[in-house]
Amino acid sequence: MTRRSNRSVRFAMDVSQVIDVAKALLTPAIAVVTAYIAWQQWRTNRQKLALDLYDRRVSVYEQVKKILSIVMREAHATYDELLAFRSATSQADFLFGPEIPKYLDDIYQHGVKLEYWHKQYRDFTQEKPPGYDHDKVVEGDDAELEWLSAQFEPALEKFKEYLHVGKRT
Repeated sequence: MTRRSNRSVRFAMDVSQVIDVAKALLTPAIAVVTAYIAWQQWRTNRQKLALDLYDRRVSVYEQVKKILSIVMREAHATYDELLAFRSATSQADFLFGPEIPKYLDDIYQHGVKLEYWHKQYRDFTQEKPPGYDHDKVVEGDDAELEWLSAQFEPALEKFKEYLHVGKRT
């Protein structure tokens, strides 16, 4: 054999060995890439779940601000507005710890009492029903209105734990 043909044979063996090694490494490489893609999808799905949960929680918080704003603007909320609030926040049991659904119920109950006192109120031009106690009605209305009016900051504090984005510092 000539020197040149000897080189060709060696080169052919080297290429054939490289191909064999590449074939052997292809399956583990595919497995690693597949595992990486699966991990990225899991991470993306986890982030999407967190974002969806955040959106639903923000929606409940927005309903709290909405009903409190109605009370601030009108000095009461109608029974229909209160029922709409209750309906819009009904999923809170599944989105928050037990303190938030209780707080939402407190807001609802105070709103119902405020509307009750609002409907009982009679000014000096209106006929008073038997047993009407003007001072009691005014005190009840004022107490409920004061409680509800003061809830913007406590609501923010209660919801803040559930609505933070990213890492806490």
